[in-house]
Amino acid sequence: MTTAALDTAPLHASELATPPRPPIPVLDRPLAPAELEAALRAFHGSYYMQHPFHQLMYEGKLSRRQFQGWVANRLAYQRVVPRKDAAILSNCPDPVVRREWIQRIIDHDGTEPGTGGIELWIRLGVALGVPREEMEDERHVLPAVRLICESYVTFCRTRPWVEACASSLTELFAPKIHQQRLDSWPRFYPWIPPEALDYFKSRLVQAPRDVRHGLSIVQAHCSTVESQRRAFEALQFKLDMLWAMIDTIHNAYRDDA
Repeated sequence: MTTAALDTAPLHASELATPPRPPIPVLDRPLAPAELEAALRAFHGSYYMQHPFHQLMYEGKLSRRQFQGWVANRLAYQRVVPRKDAAILSNCPDPVVRREWIQRIIDHDGTEPGTGGIELWIRLGVALGVPREEMEDERHVLPAVRLICESYVTFCRTRPWVEACASSLTELFAPKIHQQRLDSWPRFYPWIPPEALDYFKSRLVQAPRDVRHGLSIVQAHCSTVESQRRAFEALQFKLDMLWAMIDTIHNAYRDDA
């Protein structure tokens, strides 16, 4: 194909993986708490469950190799979650918030070796055919994925703690994506053992609790036009980060379908 033909060839929708921009409202007054929650929930259309990779997953169209690339790379994200939560704690002056927020670290790190969400994710990788050693040492993590994940820790370490809490509100949309995996994997991928779903089952309990806490913080502390704008921008950053991560994984393993 000539250069001219490449320049004019139409793109298929599956090749366009830019997320819809979240509907950040233009405010002339602060939103009431219920209005603020509704505005944050309206960002759901920009969540990475809309990405072509996830659409392929739920339609039963991912190869074993694509599953393995995804699970091995996503471990980098799982491992930065307790670190970003620790960064939020280090900046938060409120002991009441800290006492509850610390549960997120426990959820991921566990209370002893062999427990916690990160361990469940490693077991998921093993169930999908990635040896534990290769999960543990992160040899398959793409450089771009690692940089994207580290950007989340940097954001939570350097931004005001309330903004960092607001960035966590992608959990508003997470239960649906976990339920989709619980529903679609047994149907389309019978080679995946049932225990591989344990991580997603745990998040169906943990994520709604985290949402309630995170929302209460944002509603209590973001009561001006400016603070609400910053909360919207923080959530947009997290949505962009998740999209960039799955887009990188999708393109790295596109030829392994």
